[in-house]
Amino acid sequence: MPASREDVIAELGGVYAPICTPFTQDEEVDYGALRANLERYAGSGLHGYLAIGSNGENRSLDEDERRGVLDTVVRHKGEGQVVMAGATYDAQRETERFLADAADLGADYGLVLSPGYYKKQMTSDVLYRYFATLADASPLPLIIYNAPGISGVSLAPEMVARLADHPGIAGMKYTATSGIEEFLALQRPGFGVLAGTASLMYEAMSQGSPGGTVSLADSFPHLALRLYELGAAGDEVEGPRYQAFVTRVNAGISGRYGVPGVKAAMDLAGFIGGWPRRPLLPLDESARAEMRSALEAEGLL
Repeated sequence: MPASREDVIAELGGVYAPICTPFTQDEEVDYGALRANLERYAGSGLHGYLAIGSNGENRSLDEDERRGVLDTVVRHKGEGQVVMAGATYDAQRETERFLADAADLGADYGLVLSPGYYKKQMTSDVLYRYFATLADASPLPLIIYNAPGISGVSLAPEMVARLADHPGIAGMKYTATSGIEEFLALQRPGFGVLAGTASLMYEAMSQGSPGGTVSLADSFPHLALRLYELGAAGDEVEGPRYQAFVTRVNAGISGRYGVPGVKAAMDLAGFIGGWPRRPLLPLDESARAEMRSALEAEGLL
């Protein structure tokens, strides 16, 4: 664990790619494609990665595949790049086991999604105990993943404020179309709130966010990095203009098509998105052609 909470927040600053897990057409993990993507990402300027998160199709992987993907990312990251390991379990014992494995494999952080299977029972008291006791025992510093569109559970700001003081919790990733300002107000030394979409990153950074974990970085890392630079500089002229451009591009990729769209954009941009694993459907030829035309019109292809 970093030597101090200030070290943690300093390390969190930047753009992280929530990298996709490439699959072959017969739905096997394509480790060669993953390594090839990482070779390009290593020299892109990205600050790090979220491995096996929602864009990595975590819930579609078995345990051996989760370990294999995370191990590949850790082994092939660039110098100085940080790796967050995504934990998306509903049972706490499984989350605890995974965090221990992730630490053994060399991950730097555990990013933990709120459980959602027993949604009605996921009160603030239940969730506080879940995250706090995980952090008590975890060998990795944790980042809370507040993604109501994925888990079905929205974390209350009052509960997150209590967790922000835990020495084992380094921050939160917030993935939703609105409401991030309630959590940005909770930031303090040692606890930062990362934007979970490029469409909100400049706005979030203008309110003190250290950066973002954004799917646009999977296909066009230079766009996300430029937006980060403008946010870090507090450029109130170019920043909003560039945010509008990025928002438009992002809306046509993940905003419209989700993970299959991110993978298709990666293919078009020269990475290897690969096939999604069922139940997800790949984009059909018509949708791919429409995406290509839109990206060409934006000057990106």
